[in-house]
Amino acid sequence: MYKVFVNNKPIILTSEVPKGKLYKTYPLKYVDLPRVVRDFRKTENKGVYLYHPNKKKLLKKFLKKFPNVIAGGGKVINDKEKVLFIYRNDKWDLPKGCVKSKETIEEGAIREVEEETGVKGLKITKPLEKTYHIFKRNGRYKIKITHWFEMHTSYNGKLKPETSEGITKVEWLGKKKQVKALENSYANIRELF
Repeated sequence: MYKVFVNNKPIILTSEVPKGKLYKTYPLKYVDLPRVVRDFRKTENKGVYLYHPNKKKLLKKFLKKFPNVIAGGGKVINDKEKVLFIYRNDKWDLPKGCVKSKETIEEGAIREVEEETGVKGLKITKPLEKTYHIFKRNGRYKIKITHWFEMHTSYNGKLKPETSEGITKVEWLGKKKQVKALENSYANIRELF
């Protein structure tokens, strides 16, 4: 099972027909995905299931529905066990961005965290889950696949929000502040905690 978010509403990809289902189910092969996404914006639909019987082909077939954008990002932890958050578009988020064609996903993730926050000395400690979300750019829907990494740094210098990317704040948050920030964050970010 995979979750793909449209804003904070899930499209749940499944290879089993859900019992006692919360949402309407569509066969992946025949679904009009642009219409489903548009309906999310106009109706009270809280989510949908997309069904395909072959578990191994489920995600691959879904990703063919829209162009894919590959991104990398970091859940950065410092020596004080605080996590690095950015504030953009009135939401708390984690730093991430598109990977360039001549870099690895890991290199892109580190570069994006550095650019968006000013933090240096990043080391990847382990890979985290990938997240998926659908967005619209220039009139076309796209699927952003974000490869997340847990990172560590001993950096204690000045944090610099990348204002050209709409980031207004960068902060190290302890456990209690993380919980509060996640209340005003995105569903795919909450999945990482």
